[in-house]
Amino acid sequence: MKKPIFYRVLFYAIGLLVLALGLTLNTKTGLGVSPIISVAYSVATIFDHNFGNMTLALYSLFVVIELILHIIRDRRYTKKSGGALAHAGKKDLKLILLMDILQLPLTLVFTRFLNVFSDLIPNLYSDGAASAGELTVRIIVLIIAIILTGIGAAMSLNMRIVPNPGDGIVQAIADTIHKSVGFTKNCFDLTNITITIILSFVFAGHLVGVGIGTVLAMIGVGRTIAVFNHFTYRKTKVLAGLED
Repeated sequence: MKKPIFYRVLFYAIGLLVLALGLTLNTKTGLGVSPIISVAYSVATIFDHNFGNMTLALYSLFVVIELILHIIRDRRYTKKSGGALAHAGKKDLKLILLMDILQLPLTLVFTRFLNVFSDLIPNLYSDGAASAGELTVRIIVLIIAIILTGIGAAMSLNMRIVPNPGDGIVQAIADTIHKSVGFTKNCFDLTNITITIILSFVFAGHLVGVGIGTVLAMIGVGRTIAVFNHFTYRKTKVLAGLED
């Protein structure tokens, strides 16, 4: 295996592991989970299901939605362009749909990482009122979790292999509605949080999975990605053979 390919796969795999660890640590603080997995976490907690399996089901739904959006977008493109560009559009669509489908085995592997980390890492919160020491530890771990989530997301995305369904669906929606990825990401996160709040109050009578950690994750993950890329983007791209 050539060195650039080796580094590309290595950075991608490490990114997924770090991302899974960050998301899991976020859930273990009891201060609120990342918006992208809030629905899966709330369903798993309320109905006593496996967190990894619920995330697998949610991410699989994301992939199905991506497939539908990409087909809709391609039909609009074909009607507008037609002629000589129509055949090129079909080739592009096949590649895009293949990348969408490949997210399913990726999701299966990724959610197994979530289950492993969930089994290995204990909950950091107790049922009663938290002491000052416990709350301090939970906040510190929350900050670490947000940083790890941002680093993991940046490393895996920068390698341009197969996107995580949570990122893939945001890109698909942004392309379809012709809005920026940042704006679409914020709207998508708010939608997930809203669904989680509704599920929580309807089936549990209280908030599940939504807290200060959810808000901090919305803000902190994006900032972490920006800072991490500022210092490492060029170097990792060169090592992976994606830039000269």
